Amino acid sequence: MPRRVLVVEDDPSIRQGIVDTLAAGGYEPLACGRGDEGLRDALGRDPDLVLLDIRLPRMDGFTVLEELRKSRPGLPVILVTALGDESERVRGLKGGADDYVVKPFSALELLARVEAVLRRSAERPATIGTVKVGDRVVDLERRVVKFPDGRTREISAKEAELLQYLAGRRGRPVSRDELLQRVWGLEPRGLSTRTIDMHVARLREKLEDDGTLVRTLHGKGYVVE
Repeated sequence: MPRRVLVVEDDPSIRQGIVDTLAAGGYEPLACGRGDEGLRDALGRDPDLVLLDIRLPRMDGFTVLEELRKSRPGLPVILVTALGDESERVRGLKGGADDYVVKPFSALELLARVEAVLRRSAERPATIGTVKVGDRVVDLERRVVKFPDGRTREISAKEAELLQYLAGRRGRPVSRDELLQRVWGLEPRGLSTRTIDMHVARLREKLEDDGTLVRTLHGKGYVVE
């Protein structure tokens, strides 16, 4: 399955050049031209890496990066900066960017940086913390649900993985096929299984959720608002 790279660049010719380079390098490129669109697509289309220009309409790249680090702290981001603007590069790296490329750049340099950042991302441990679901706080590392009245309940490792994936894509329906691929590592084509439904049911039971926290959208999948 090709790695998915989101390109957020407002210049149409540069954007198309990057898209063509990524496609030729074996990646699946996604593209948009505004900062607000980039943030939406980064949270909703589940890219493996974001190539983010700094100077964007509607929302600049620094703001997009800041919002991404709140919602998806482990998502690799490479900033695209202007020649000679060292202050932008320093600010971006301090803000959590994984790397940067300076315009103009060659196709070989771009692919090398994308490959290196993805490799580092795969080698580092996933960021695990806590997520809030309704008025419950779930410690994903210790796999414990904490209720407002002080009670706690344990969840399994797979239930924690499932919740982490859904919570990282809040507001977007996540299909069973996507969960099989991304959480279970299975190829869904031709596979008939109820394992997703059973794990969601058990997770709801432990969250004491009547279906309003982890919602089922028929024909679309599951969503955490």
